[in-house]
Amino acid sequence: MEKVVILINAISVAAAEDELDVLDQACVVEKALEDLGYETVRLFTGINLAETSEKLLKIKPLFVFNLVESLDGDGKLIHLAPALLEHLKIPYAGCPAESIYVTGNKTLSKRIMIAEGLPAPELWDFSKKQSSDPSALYIAKPVMEDASVGIEDENILPADQEKIREFQKAHPEISYFFERYIPGREFNISVLGGDKGPEVLPIPEIIFEEYPYDKPRIIGYQAKWDEDSFEYKHTNRVFGLETKEPQLAEKLRKICVDCWNLFGLKGFARVDLRVDESGNPWILEVNANPCLSEDAGFYAATSEAGYSFTEVMKRIIEDV
Repeated sequence: MEKVVILINAISVAAAEDELDVLDQACVVEKALEDLGYETVRLFTGINLAETSEKLLKIKPLFVFNLVESLDGDGKLIHLAPALLEHLKIPYAGCPAESIYVTGNKTLSKRIMIAEGLPAPELWDFSKKQSSDPSALYIAKPVMEDASVGIEDENILPADQEKIREFQKAHPEISYFFERYIPGREFNISVLGGDKGPEVLPIPEIIFEEYPYDKPRIIGYQAKWDEDSFEYKHTNRVFGLETKEPQLAEKLRKICVDCWNLFGLKGFARVDLRVDESGNPWILEVNANPCLSEDAGFYAATSEAGYSFTEVMKRIIEDV
């Protein structure tokens, strides 16, 4: 039986829910790979890549399934795991190192999208006294974090340099950038790779149920990870856009495929978008190797498409 390594970032001692989630993903991937006839081996990697390299060369896997989300608790190092695999010439499932680095660096990916004519909200660099719309709101986002880490209601800010400075002073542990906040509808759209190219899976809209009028409609950390929070209990995904609004669905599908091609994505990805009150789509971010847990959006979209996760795994492997 051929061995496949499931590569996972080492879990810290006091790991939060967002970090522990990778273990749930490993279980899902493990089962699907074993159903396909592979023998799986879990390998945890830290910042010591020489040690990881030695272990990989000893195992001699047919390929690696990359689930690494950080190294030494730092999301900025996420691309080093696939870069190591490329260096060792070991095939792996998931997006390439370059794709992961570029999409993981939110300001870099935004500038590339804007330069290529894709609709992304404008970035605001308050330190350069860049002109801004005084009536607009801006959202502070971590430059190199995923899973809504560092995203809270307080991140929605006016174009006021003093308030921006106060926000940054209160959050010195994270490097933030600022982009125009787009009020409107939110869509988290999964894309599946394979021999026939990218397939945009059924499109879910995130519904913010019973939100007070003055509460920001955003998917922050609480909405993703705190099961007891108002945000978690009152944000739900609803499918059916393709039937209800086929023109909008087609517009969103095209943007997702454009993002896939622009960033050289492979295997599986997700594109998060907003649609403003005038019906214009805006790309919030592109997620290479999104979460594969059973309660996550990618898994839900594959189920809505009628795929078993074993079928999904076969498609992801076709991109290795």
